[in-house]
Amino acid sequence: MIAVLDTHSFLWAVAAPDKLSATMRAAIANPGNEIHVSTVTFWEIAVKFSLGKLKITGCSPEDLVGVGRQMGLSISALSAEESASFHRLPRVAHKDPFDRMLIWQCLQRRWTLITRDRGLKEYQLLGLHTAW
Repeated sequence: MIAVLDTHSFLWAVAAPDKLSATMRAAIANPGNEIHVSTVTFWEIAVKFSLGKLKITGCSPEDLVGVGRQMGLSISALSAEESASFHRLPRVAHKDPFDRMLIWQCLQRRWTLITRDRGLKEYQLLGLHTAW
C-alpha cells in the first residue's frame, strides 16, 4: 500500500497511537507499505500551532519532521503541478484547505488517505481511496 497520513493520523501515530485503528497501526509499521506525510500536514500543524488551535507537548512543529523520519515515514512535498491544478477539485464536502489539498494530492498520485474522517464519501466517488 502507498498511503499518506491525514494530519490527525500523523499526530496520533506520533503521540497517541492507541487512537489509530489496529489495522492502521499495523499498516504504518509494515515495512512493505510506503507511508508518507505530506508537507501540507507540517504546514497545517505550524499554522494551527501558531494560532493556538493546536497544542504540542514535548516538541515543536519543526521537531515533527525528524520524528516522522525516525518513524520511517516518507516526507512528500506538494508538486508545482498539484498546486496549480488544485482549482479542479470539486468543492463537494470539505471547506478546510488543508484537507482538500491532502485529498487532491492523494487523487493525483493515486495514493490512499489514512484518515478517520467519514465526511469524504463525495471524494471517494471521484476516486479517493481511504483506509482506517
